Amino acid sequence: MCKALHQRSQKLMPLLAGIVSLFGAFSAQADDPPPLTGNFHQTQIAGYLASPWAAAENPLGGWLITERGGTIIEYTNAGQRLEIPLQIDQLYVAGQGGLLDIVLADDFTESRRVYLSFAVGDDSENYLAFGTAKLVGDKPEVQRLFTVKTAKDTPVHFGGRLLKLADGTWLMTSGDGFDYREQAQQKGSMLGKVLRFNEDGSAPSDNPFYTTPDAPQSYIYTLGHRNPQGLVQDPESGTIWLNEHGPDGGDEINVLEAGNNYGWPVVTLGMDYSGAKISPFTHYDGMVDPVLNWTPSIAPSSVVVYQDSAFPELANHLLVSSLKDQALYAVALDQNPMSTMQIFATINERLRDVIVGRDGSVYVLTDGERGRLMRFSPLRAENVPEHSLR
Repeated sequence: MCKALHQRSQKLMPLLAGIVSLFGAFSAQADDPPPLTGNFHQTQIAGYLASPWAAAENPLGGWLITERGGTIIEYTNAGQRLEIPLQIDQLYVAGQGGLLDIVLADDFTESRRVYLSFAVGDDSENYLAFGTAKLVGDKPEVQRLFTVKTAKDTPVHFGGRLLKLADGTWLMTSGDGFDYREQAQQKGSMLGKVLRFNEDGSAPSDNPFYTTPDAPQSYIYTLGHRNPQGLVQDPESGTIWLNEHGPDGGDEINVLEAGNNYGWPVVTLGMDYSGAKISPFTHYDGMVDPVLNWTPSIAPSSVVVYQDSAFPELANHLLVSSLKDQALYAVALDQNPMSTMQIFATINERLRDVIVGRDGSVYVLTDGERGRLMRFSPLRAENVPEHSLR
């Protein structure tokens, strides 16, 4: 091990619970140390959340958290818990479907406007959609702005992560629907893609496969994805990072670039759940290899870039939440190949979302019928008064 890498490892040791190689993972056990260990403190910010999917920090303080059943739970900076049931026409709540991601408008503090992804339809025909609402009144109505044009009859692999770009356009990840994986390679289908659209739902004419305004391929930004649920842009470099679920193995982190084909299902390092081989190819000309692969799977659910000074040892890392491994991972961006390390080993719960707060603390949203939002902060900051919301 080189001297620089050894020094990095020593700095990270108080945060680390294990080391994950490019092809394997260590999972923390239930009898790991108590919440207050090393140089971080764990605080519960919100609890009793019913199948939460995403959280967003209010610029005025507090949090907004989506529940798949169609409700936004708001925690105010005064410590109040508010339930905001949304009116979403044909909301489809089944399997992995329902209300998914949330992004606050730039003027949220004045407008109370949010942007959302969600599933609509029924068991025989359902779609991923994008819309907006103002969180005022008893039951705010969601205006649907864009709907994936390709129907599926499965309640899984929606994707659904949102990212607003600097030019005002939006990216939204769209899963392959599980039973429709071959459509990830078809430009006439919106399944297994990252889609790009204007805020009004129209296709930007500079999309890589644009033909006519209503053609499915006119919305495609990238193709060849399975079930991408992590999407973030590095504010310094502009690099867009995406993670996605592989099958049995083959979870990936990719650098997203317009027009690229990321291979699924022609290329994969995973196997079918039956044990059958999906493809003989682990590389294919014209398709982009992942920058990081997890085999066995960790089931990555979201990703953020950490560049804050609160945890200086995590600077220039991706933070990746996982469902199957019930852990949070730090992925070093300045190493080739990337090193991956588990941090904050006191979690031991399925993690649905990870957010870096304005204070530099790391917030993680757990999955399931009794989800919660937890804050991980440096011990040196714990003497600062704050509301701890339950």
